[in-house]
Amino acid sequence: MRVRRAARALLLDGDALVLLRRTVPGRSVYWTTPGGEIEPTDASWEAALRRELDEELGATAGPVRQVFACGEQSPDLYRLNTFYVCRLVTMDLSRRHGPEFDDPAKGRYDVDLVPCTPAGLEPLDLVPEMLAAYLRDHAGDLPGLVP
Repeated sequence: MRVRRAARALLLDGDALVLLRRTVPGRSVYWTTPGGEIEPTDASWEAALRRELDEELGATAGPVRQVFACGEQSPDLYRLNTFYVCRLVTMDLSRRHGPEFDDPAKGRYDVDLVPCTPAGLEPLDLVPEMLAAYLRDHAGDLPGLVP
């Protein structure tokens, strides 16, 4: 079985959470957090997170704090997602780059700012489901957890 480790951001912009609205052919629209796989060249999980924010959003973030982790099992892959809360410092979507933007078959990665409240997040199909459950209970706590 393969293990895929990913660093993901609970990225706050004021009182909003920065999410990616994913439109993938053959699948219903869903939302997820920016971030992605830890690569062998990444010096740390935090370095991977900062690289992913730059690739997916052209963004930089302030200090980060790990707040949540969850695993997802499929027949041949175990995904370990570690989530970090942080504040957006800069974002320039014209700087987005990476393999996900080079292949139209991967679908769209639209950026949405969503109120970081249970009510604001409730109507979204947020992936992974364990993250959705965490945010239902803790969305209001996130701003106070930013280092």
